[in-house]
Amino acid sequence: MTAPALDIHISPDDLQRALRADVASGLAADPKWLPPKWFYDAAGSELFERITELPEYYPTRTERALLAEHAADIAAATDVETLVELGSGSSEKTRLLIEAGLEHGSLTRYVPQDVSPSALTGAIDELGVAFPNLDVRGIVSDFTDTLRTLPTGGRRSIAFLGGTLGNMVPAERAEFLGDIAETLEVGEYLLLGVGLVIDSAVMVPAYDDAAGVTAQFNLNVLSVLNDNLGAGFDPADFEHVALWNDEDEWIEMRLRATRAHTVRIDGLDLDVSFAEGEEMRTEISAKFRRDGIERELADAGFGIGEFWTDSANRFALILAERRP
Repeated sequence: MTAPALDIHISPDDLQRALRADVASGLAADPKWLPPKWFYDAAGSELFERITELPEYYPTRTERALLAEHAADIAAATDVETLVELGSGSSEKTRLLIEAGLEHGSLTRYVPQDVSPSALTGAIDELGVAFPNLDVRGIVSDFTDTLRTLPTGGRRSIAFLGGTLGNMVPAERAEFLGDIAETLEVGEYLLLGVGLVIDSAVMVPAYDDAAGVTAQFNLNVLSVLNDNLGAGFDPADFEHVALWNDEDEWIEMRLRATRAHTVRIDGLDLDVSFAEGEEMRTEISAKFRRDGIERELADAGFGIGEFWTDSANRFALILAERRP
């Protein structure tokens, strides 16, 4: 049995510096914004797991069904030896790919990446028990800075699932996909999961559920700032907003100030004023059309091997091959 291992490429100090820089930049902007990666402290991660089980939140279960249906096809097409997953979290859905790769007989190594050491440690310990003959090595890092640290040798496939690509604006996506293409050798693969543009009456409730779990998740980012930067946010002074931006074709999550007030952030020696009704964007979740995402992948250096969707065309699982 190969013992699971953890390579740490980002320290708590690094994370603190990144948080300080993001908050200082985002709260000085007009309109204000915060990056969605700061949602995921322990409480935020738990709330997101609850979100994935809500009846309104179709992306996770739709993607899981696609993986269950096509995992064997993916293993056969890629003949992958090393599976890398960016933003792996619990690696729960990825077990379908691991099982298919082992059954196919090619997979020998799984490399999950996540910013959370605790999430990775728990996942790789469980995987070590479930798959004792699989070499599992986790990477603790920000996924946008991970590619230079990936193992080389053997046929590799990078999985980037969950629609996380949609959290980036187009310029960020282009840079990120280009970096992935430069990391992979010709003939290696990217497995990408993305949400598709559908009726906004279906999309918006996925980010504004009736039980209010997504609202709790969104508001929790204020607690992250309070805990890590000595901020004085009162979540009661904000309300959760989710809407469809038809021009950019993405969902926006925002926090709207319910009264005019000023928040002190001791860790930045900063006072931030909010007008009543002022909104701060905390996440975008872009949805894609087939021709658009295929064009973005082609521009980055990929050819489309397979494009699988569910029967309602809500979500796509794309197998893209690095081309010469």
